[in-house]
Amino acid sequence: MATRRTFLSKTLGLTAASFIGAPLVGLAPARAAQDNLQPPPDIFDAQALDLEFWVKPRTLTVTRPQSGEKASVLYWRDGEVIDSAYEQLCHLLRDVNGKETAPIDPKLLETLWGAQAFVARYGIDSPIEILSGYRTPASNQRLREQGIPAARQSLHMEGKAADVRIANLNEEVLGGLVKSFRQGGVGFYYRGGPRGGWIHADTGLKRTWKG
Repeated sequence: MATRRTFLSKTLGLTAASFIGAPLVGLAPARAAQDNLQPPPDIFDAQALDLEFWVKPRTLTVTRPQSGEKASVLYWRDGEVIDSAYEQLCHLLRDVNGKETAPIDPKLLETLWGAQAFVARYGIDSPIEILSGYRTPASNQRLREQGIPAARQSLHMEGKAADVRIANLNEEVLGGLVKSFRQGGVGFYYRGGPRGGWIHADTGLKRTWKG
């Protein structure tokens, strides 16, 4: 059974820094006016978030295109992770192909929630699409053999990485926002087509790359 206690750090505070991001796409001006929303900022800066943002309950809304699963999970409240909800999120971020579940780093969940909650302030309430969460070593090797981007020592195998996207955000915007939380590495994967690319987020060393 997945358990957050396998991770040494259970603190879910963030140290954030600013960055220059690309314009946000897909937010219709008419909807913004109708809902009295603030316009999107030119700079997506997690440092601008106040204490009230971080102390409120945290609900992470995700989908898994591979399995068709969708869920909104209240996983953090009153300064504590809710164990049963944490286990549910670990299951949602499991290796769908290898059919195995592993503990997910709480810092990764915090980054995903922070990005989702940030853009929700500007009228984007889309769930986070989890394209890849935890991977077994066998699944990771299989991707490498198929020519799909996968590091030999991928942090996916440690429950510390996820490949994600949010509808109506391009890779530059989402990746820049995730980077501003300064929780680890961010990979930008640009792809054509209606679905676009995705962002790799992890809780390893702070670094960026494009694939």
